[in-house]
Amino acid sequence: MDDGTKKKEDVVEDIEFIPDEEGISQELAGKIKKLREELKSCEAERKEYLEGWQRAKADYINFKKDEGKRFEDMARFVTASIVEEFLPVLDSFDLALQHGVPKEVEKGIMLIRSQFEDVLRKRGIGEIAVGAGDPFDPAKHESVGELKSEHPPGTIADVVQ
Repeated sequence: MDDGTKKKEDVVEDIEFIPDEEGISQELAGKIKKLREELKSCEAERKEYLEGWQRAKADYINFKKDEGKRFEDMARFVTASIVEEFLPVLDSFDLALQHGVPKEVEKGIMLIRSQFEDVLRKRGIGEIAVGAGDPFDPAKHESVGELKSEHPPGTIADVVQ
């Protein structure tokens, strides 16, 4: 853009007036000088507006990215919160089945539990298969405490819930 501006200035500088009368020549030279100053002022103002617009556009793009990330984080948090509240319900189904219920009731409980598991599986959430003797992974497991057992250190002694 500066190259185009310089070319315009060169063209303006190349204008030469042949004086007809002394007063007219000075008057035109004054007008040209005033127009050049006005042109420089307008170009500076244009540059300022363009830079401001570019900053505003960049800020808006960054805002949209940040807002999208905040929305995803909130959705993840809400999902985790809801799942945390439903896990005891699934455990309650298992406890109900351990208390010797009639076959028809057992089938109903198993069907409802299966539906819960399907919904969670669709959301990418599944049961972590773990048992006594498996290596303890703090990213997957939560420790209640440490105790002596027949299993080697750093392994799971018992599964509580």
